[in-house]
Amino acid sequence: MRTKEDIRRGIWKLLVERKVARFPGAEGRIPNFIGAEACARVLAETSIWKSAKVLKANPDSPQRAIRQRALAERKIVYMAVPRLRSDKPFIELDPKRLKCSPYVASSIKGADKFGRPVSLEEVRKIDLIVCGSVAANRSGARVGKGGGYSDLEFALLTEEKKIAPGTPIVTSVHPLQIIEEEIPMTGHDIPLTAIVTPREMIESKMSYRRPRGILWEILPPEKINDIPVLKARKER
Repeated sequence: MRTKEDIRRGIWKLLVERKVARFPGAEGRIPNFIGAEACARVLAETSIWKSAKVLKANPDSPQRAIRQRALAERKIVYMAVPRLRSDKPFIELDPKRLKCSPYVASSIKGADKFGRPVSLEEVRKIDLIVCGSVAANRSGARVGKGGGYSDLEFALLTEEKKIAPGTPIVTSVHPLQIIEEEIPMTGHDIPLTAIVTPREMIESKMSYRRPRGILWEILPPEKINDIPVLKARKER
């Protein structure tokens, strides 16, 4: 079985070679890809999207069209503060309060300028989670860019009961990012409900359990100290 880092590097290289990666590039990030906007249209036709009123979404470029569509449809969107380095670790984008267009608010800069920083307690119950991935497979496993922040965000919101056991978790990717091989998954990794491509939504086999909260034993002390909400919980 390949390591996650080997999988990442393979996918980044493949997207560049096949000329489907776009600005700001592939390597070292959740890769933006040709067809990302079509993923938003595919997702918008699904029942999980239509029933969702509150989303938690990653801030990366390939998922911007999904964030924009959500705001245009008057859905509330939560984005995490970069590296969770605030005692109010999420930004709330509420279309009723925004003083800018959904397009502007869906960007990182726009969210930071026009969104409202909120504490964990202020976050509303999440109906749908959209996460970015470098790679994913049909068993529900995914590979992120390696920082582990999506997993931490999920753990924090789960402990606050903002995410229910059945809350859908989807990722949008280029078809080249879907791999057939096994992906190593640990106890803190979040599994996928479905994968969205520019042409279809693929439901996963849900072969993995969801994390029930923060796994303190695997967190390095320096990471805890760098994240105010983790540091406060550890001290309690």
